[in-house]
Amino acid sequence: MADHQNEAMNTIDIREIVQGARTIAITGHERPDGDCIGSTLALYNYIKKIVPKDVKVEIFLDKLGPRYSYLAGYDSIDHIFGRRQPFDVFFGLDSSTTERYGNALKYYEKAAVTVCIDHHVSNQGFGTYRCIDPDASSTGELIFRLIPYEDMDKDIAVCLYSAIISDTGVLKYSCTSPETLRAVARLIEFGFDFTEVVDRSFYEKTYTQNQLLGRALVESVRFLDNRAIFSVVTKRMLKFYDALPKDLDGIVNQLLLTKGVSCAILMYEADDMTYKVSMRSDDKVDVSKIALIYGGGGHVKAAGCTMKGTVHDVINSLSAYIEAELDRNQDDL
Repeated sequence: MADHQNEAMNTIDIREIVQGARTIAITGHERPDGDCIGSTLALYNYIKKIVPKDVKVEIFLDKLGPRYSYLAGYDSIDHIFGRRQPFDVFFGLDSSTTERYGNALKYYEKAAVTVCIDHHVSNQGFGTYRCIDPDASSTGELIFRLIPYEDMDKDIAVCLYSAIISDTGVLKYSCTSPETLRAVARLIEFGFDFTEVVDRSFYEKTYTQNQLLGRALVESVRFLDNRAIFSVVTKRMLKFYDALPKDLDGIVNQLLLTKGVSCAILMYEADDMTYKVSMRSDDKVDVSKIALIYGGGGHVKAAGCTMKGTVHDVINSLSAYIEAELDRNQDDL
């Protein structure tokens, strides 16, 4: 199959790709975050606008909580993944590997045309068409570039704003560029209440989420001369609080705010002796390199992977790589 990546501009023409298609699928990575949810819904709303009404456009994501229920198209998300027929065009967003499409991987494998839109530095490139830019703050920023401004509306703008503030920490993280800020400025011209979007998507937490956050902070442990910190959430804890893994959102970012800490780790027990590991860092640790070693991926300052063993096994394995990164950056000073 031909490779249509434009290496010079790293862009694609969505309208051209979907022209003539009768069935179109959109998905993102497993356990979708705000960038994944916002960017996929923005693309869904845009494609619905530009294709004939009889074209079937479907969006597939893992089951979500109510946090992003204010986004247009939210109620159209298919969490069941029950479709059997192949799609003419498949869009995969915000995922550095096809494996992270999870239950939607079967649609990617059978689609006539596949499209990868992503900003992860660990993405090696796949799909018939690709738009991959690790310098972009978020996949939401990439979708903003790909949708002609005259084709946008308030619903699409809210989705993209939500996506961008999610991956930039409300424009706080170093991935925020002048181009990011220009995109956000254009989006808020559509007149939505952006302060409410920030509160609902980023800061607002349920009582259960606050309980889990408090416990994770209380039970956190610093290591490597207090330059790194980790906390663990077990299946038993999730059951006790009647919580789901999505309720852990934001905990690892709060751990990183501990004074003197350059790398934060949140582990949650997905199965016996199996942990989902989320890592955050400052400029001193490239956690994407560490995640890749264990089959994961992500960004320089935010990455994740799945690891087997006891808690001590996992931390001992990670600490050697974290220490090497810290020492390397110390030598560069």
